[in-house]
Amino acid sequence: MRILLVEDDVMLGDALHTGLTQSGAQVEWVRGVAQAKLALVVHGFNAVLLDLGLPDGSGLAVLKQLRARYDATPVLILTARDRLSERVQGLDLGADDYIVKPFQIDELLARLRAVVRRSSNAVVSALRCGDVVVEPARRAVTRGGVEVGLSAHEYRTLLALMERIGHTVSREQLEIAVYGDSGAIESNTVAVYIHQLRRKLGDKLITTVHGLGYRIEAPQ
Repeated sequence: MRILLVEDDVMLGDALHTGLTQSGAQVEWVRGVAQAKLALVVHGFNAVLLDLGLPDGSGLAVLKQLRARYDATPVLILTARDRLSERVQGLDLGADDYIVKPFQIDELLARLRAVVRRSSNAVVSALRCGDVVVEPARRAVTRGGVEVGLSAHEYRTLLALMERIGHTVSREQLEIAVYGDSGAIESNTVAVYIHQLRRKLGDKLITTVHGLGYRIEAPQ
């Protein structure tokens, strides 16, 4: 199991890193919002352990970006006992569970296994349009039964469109799906990914809706 640990308290972070590693998990430990956002764009994780009080902002910003990209990676919030409002807000934003400090490592591991298990059971088996199939569970794309290699950004662009098949998705929505922040990239970046997807998956898969965005038509 690959875990992203977002915790700025050095003593707690070190204890969690040690306990999780000893349980067999691979752990990447970051201490701030910016580091967490970057890690989640670049790498794939089975779950995120997320502290809310971070030196460069609230951990809720990390959660919000993750869900804005339609990334269903399970998130377990690490929270202080007196922060009920933050726990509620975190759950409303898409957190899967929370655990109140102080806690035992065995309870944390049990909660982690539970949220990962629920997430695995909830994953859509496949998204299809014609001969193009996206399998979110293994982040794989095939065309005519042959696996197609996509970059992480191409994959996220395609997934955002396939999850809204039959609906127009704006450039801004695609920017958020790929990077977690609209307006933070060059204006033609999404168009480049769309061009690459058409080259790899066929010109007719993605329709340009001029002035509005892009759409994958629902199969007839």
